[in-house]
Amino acid sequence: MKPFQSVIFVVIAALLGIIQPAMAGSACTLIVDAATGKNVAQQSVAQQGACDERASPASSFKVALSVMGYDAGILIDAHTPAWPYKDEYKAAMPSWHITTDPTIWLEDSIVWYSQVLTKTIGPEKFQAYVDKFEYGNRDLSGDAGRDNGLTNSWLSSSLQISPAEQVAFLRRMLAGALPVSRQAVEMTKSIIPTFPAADDWTVHGKTGSGFQRGPDGKLDRARQLGWFIGWATQNKRTVVFARLIKDDEKTEGSAGPRARAQLIDELPGLVGKK
Repeated sequence: MKPFQSVIFVVIAALLGIIQPAMAGSACTLIVDAATGKNVAQQSVAQQGACDERASPASSFKVALSVMGYDAGILIDAHTPAWPYKDEYKAAMPSWHITTDPTIWLEDSIVWYSQVLTKTIGPEKFQAYVDKFEYGNRDLSGDAGRDNGLTNSWLSSSLQISPAEQVAFLRRMLAGALPVSRQAVEMTKSIIPTFPAADDWTVHGKTGSGFQRGPDGKLDRARQLGWFIGWATQNKRTVVFARLIKDDEKTEGSAGPRARAQLIDELPGLVGKK
């Protein structure tokens, strides 16, 4: 096909809907019925890559960590334990230098609280939970040679999970199918941040922001990845979702909040009326 013919074909194909334009920075959007697991999107969602490709969960892992913490009896309720900040945590963000409870932890996505929690759970129990949850590749080894898996494996490191696996985990959690106490799930559900959406949808979800790795295996801080995972309800209807975006170039703003804003804005149109 000659160059000018190729251009004409692309234009015509796009007009006919044969080719879907890729959404800048998008990787996957998956929305399923919570009960059946059936994909409920009513219109195509532009994708770069597939929903079975894994990436670091970043702070979206806090959903699983919350379940672990409550099941292990370390987290007690929405405001207990309240752990004070210590200089040794070396939190980069000044807003994290505060006494933090489970609710604040998820609302402000405070990393040091997660790390104190995993240290309290301990390496063997932590690995056991990840295995029982069938969470992604289950790799808690952390960065090569740094022995930091207990505190950093989910932070652009060894632990990886796909959007499809995120949705599968959330469906199991909502259905009470995880091998944990019912209270652990209910408490986790109660502290997940909640957002209103159009058409009377209520969205419950957690963001995650991290960095992609280059061909050399090193973190590329110019290319973010961002998650927004959770579930949404409208009357008696419940859907589970995962959105993952991967920036192709340096982009302003954290990728997780951008993924959240996109999903909340687009959700009513994606799932349609029932």
